[in-house]
Amino acid sequence: MLKEMVEYIVKKLVDKPESVKVTEISGEQATIVELRVAPEDLGKVIGKEGRTARAIRTLLHASATKERKRAVLEILE
Repeated sequence: MLKEMVEYIVKKLVDKPESVKVTEISGEQATIVELRVAPEDLGKVIGKEGRTARAIRTLLHASATKERKRAVLEILE
């Protein structure tokens, strides 16, 4: 569910939604959600002063808390 939520949000933000790749890695203490986008869309995902990335992380955290999990978003180049 976390992976699908991040993928949906990011695909609506970028110019090349077909290049969005989201991977979910479940660990013992936390779930890591890795996000890859096209290099030209990286700025749109991060946003001014990281505000967009912070907002996505906040939504991810809230959704994970609802499921009694811990989640971390990593934006990869």
